[in-house]
Amino acid sequence: MVESSLHSLRNYLLITGGYWAFTLTDGAIRMLVVLYFHLLGYSPFEVAMLFLFYEFFGIVTNLVGGWLGTRIGLNLTMHIGMGLQVLALLMLAVPEGWLSVAYVMVAQALSGIAKDLNKMSAKAGVKILVPQHSDSRLFKWIALLTGSKNTLKGVGFFLGALLLEFAGFRSALLILAGGLLLVLILTTILLPRGLGKSKAKPKFTRLFSNTPAINQLSAARFFLFGARDVWFVVGLPVFLFSVLGWRFSEVGAFFAVWVIVYGIVQSCAPMILRGHHPDGKTACWWAFGLVLIPVAIALALQQGMEPNRVIIVGLIIFGAVFAINSAVHSYLIVAWSEHDKVAMNVGFYYMANAGGRLIGTVLSGWIYQTQGLVGCLWWSTAFVFMAGLLSLRLPAKMKKTDSRRVGT
Repeated sequence: MVESSLHSLRNYLLITGGYWAFTLTDGAIRMLVVLYFHLLGYSPFEVAMLFLFYEFFGIVTNLVGGWLGTRIGLNLTMHIGMGLQVLALLMLAVPEGWLSVAYVMVAQALSGIAKDLNKMSAKAGVKILVPQHSDSRLFKWIALLTGSKNTLKGVGFFLGALLLEFAGFRSALLILAGGLLLVLILTTILLPRGLGKSKAKPKFTRLFSNTPAINQLSAARFFLFGARDVWFVVGLPVFLFSVLGWRFSEVGAFFAVWVIVYGIVQSCAPMILRGHHPDGKTACWWAFGLVLIPVAIALALQQGMEPNRVIIVGLIIFGAVFAINSAVHSYLIVAWSEHDKVAMNVGFYYMANAGGRLIGTVLSGWIYQTQGLVGCLWWSTAFVFMAGLLSLRLPAKMKKTDSRRVGT
């Protein structure tokens, strides 16, 4: 038993380490693209469109990725994701004249596929490693994985901005590609083969969940992450740089601190909830609590309050409450899935997540260009409110027998 626990912990740490390395490059490439192409004269909407394929192919990848992981193993899907990210980084490290909108969108498509293969594999892999009915350990491991990932993504934002300022766009991409390739080689050697591979090959027609709780949670996730990205992806960094006059490194450092705090709060969610295992009611109350924050930020900006202070304080509060929402959701989708269907359910769920990010990203550029940052915040409010309404129908408790039937 002790040997088995140590083996599970070792594999968990390997998966988490690989996820961390990938996340550093994901955060860095996002900041590099936003700031570099804004510097080249792209409008906010054009910058947003560069991420269109990144988010769209994330939807497709999450839908198919869970089925693929069940058939070929989660470690293999994770390594495919890392390889695609290395390729995407190298594609962008070409002479400036090659970087047309269409070319960058294709590179971002590969990065989107890579990101969601990696995320699905890591989170589904935790479910495989945790013994059945170990709810406390599952909540802690999921919260730690998700929270630490977002902390590292914040470091990636700062790293991307820092590399852009001191190394330049192409050199930054080459540095990131080399580091991730090294991690890919190490995890390929050390991780066991066939992790999460199902003995019974699932049919492609089983991709879509037929469990009401999973469907409701996925719909709520769509609006929750749309609410974040509708002002976070394009509107906010462009506002800080163009309106408030922040330097690249300052924008990157601020986003880094925000995502780091966000990740720390996610990791601490089990302590914040005092060991309470989240349920549908938990998700509902935290969603409606989040509604108040973008409303307060928008009203403060409309009243002419000092924007630097409003943005800094408001975004930190938004991040903390959003982190609890995300941690609760991440636990519920894994907890409500049975072991041999977890990859497919997680893939379906993160398909909805990617859909929300896609809508939020496109709207972030268009709304900021037409309505400004305040307009983005009001749209964010509407999205969060929809997430709360959808969470009203989530079950207060999922019986163990129900949990075992998820995805069947």
